[in-house]
Amino acid sequence: MNSKRLFVLVAALASFFVPSVHAQHDSLASIFTNAPGANGRHAAIPRRSSIILIACHGLALGDLSCYGQTNFQTPNLDRLAAEGTRFTDYRAASDELAPAQAALMTGSQAALVPGQATLAARLQQRGYHTGLIGEWTLGSQPWTQGFDEFAGFLSEQEADNYYSDFIWRYAPKSVQDATNRTLKAWNKPEEIYDNTGGRKGKFIPDLLLGAMARFVQANAPDFANHYQPFFLVVNLPAPHTVTPGKDDYPVPTDAPFGGENWPQAAKNRAALVTRLDAGVGRLLEQLKKSGLTNNTAIFLTGAVAPEKFADTNLNFFKVKGEVRGGHADDRRRVPMIAYWPGHVPGGHVSQAPWSAADFAPTAMEIAYAKPAAEYTGVSMLPVLLGQAGTNAPDRLPRQ
Repeated sequence: MNSKRLFVLVAALASFFVPSVHAQHDSLASIFTNAPGANGRHAAIPRRSSIILIACHGLALGDLSCYGQTNFQTPNLDRLAAEGTRFTDYRAASDELAPAQAALMTGSQAALVPGQATLAARLQQRGYHTGLIGEWTLGSQPWTQGFDEFAGFLSEQEADNYYSDFIWRYAPKSVQDATNRTLKAWNKPEEIYDNTGGRKGKFIPDLLLGAMARFVQANAPDFANHYQPFFLVVNLPAPHTVTPGKDDYPVPTDAPFGGENWPQAAKNRAALVTRLDAGVGRLLEQLKKSGLTNNTAIFLTGAVAPEKFADTNLNFFKVKGEVRGGHADDRRRVPMIAYWPGHVPGGHVSQAPWSAADFAPTAMEIAYAKPAAEYTGVSMLPVLLGQAGTNAPDRLPRQ
């Protein structure tokens, strides 16, 4: 049993996202750089980077100061952009969450069909430890779709409750079976006591954001974890409105914007984005503590086309060129920031057009794996690295 993961497992029980003590399979050993191959020599594959995808439901260009918002600042998200590449012509796949998530996980615009391998499953087969935090709309059992660990919700409707009194968890080998002297998987909802009986003691977006850093802490590809890289998907159910047609952004407090002369909904949304920014800051700090800053690729984006505000007084969230509502293709243009120090040039702004279907082939190439033949998207890795296109067509700005 992996002692490091067991320690974090016990310590994190009260935090509702329990890092798993997953088995290390002998069949995976040959792909790690510290493990000898069949001929006794070390594998030739370089140490592979871990990959984190943070897809925020409802995040728009105008939510981030690095994209032009001037009424408030998002310093940690701006740091990702300042030390990475900020794309100005990236588009979500859909206005609806399920097809948008499917494009990210399948490398195409087609819907996920039963039995189809997700990006997580493909990376899992190549030796990555995989985790999912947040909302999932592509099947009721993400742990059968390539994810070793899961903490979140199994429908968009469940995730709309920012003070839910439960959260689904899947953690293999985490429950002691005294009779058979084995560790069984936890695979059911976990009660959030502070939210029972209508109480609002735990804010779900904060809980999920905190789980990002704990996942990195537990699964750092170090000696204790056999140098196994990880793939983490964070489908944050924020900052979209929880009531369609209403600018409803429930938050514990509107700080630090309580004194602003804005509509209350604007104060709440800005406060929600600020909490997202703080969560990313904690993630960056944990990556630094774990020595993973230069060996983890982070992609932060909006999951779907942003909603149109019910109150036009909230339009100050919009920045130049941003479209909300209507039928224009531009309404799906959302933030995309790629942060991978030592690989992705820092402070770069790219007009290269790409979309959600291009993420899976890009992630596969980061993992030194060939993109699946069924992918219709193309790898953006040459663009990320500042190279001319090789296996992908050169990307030019849309006219």
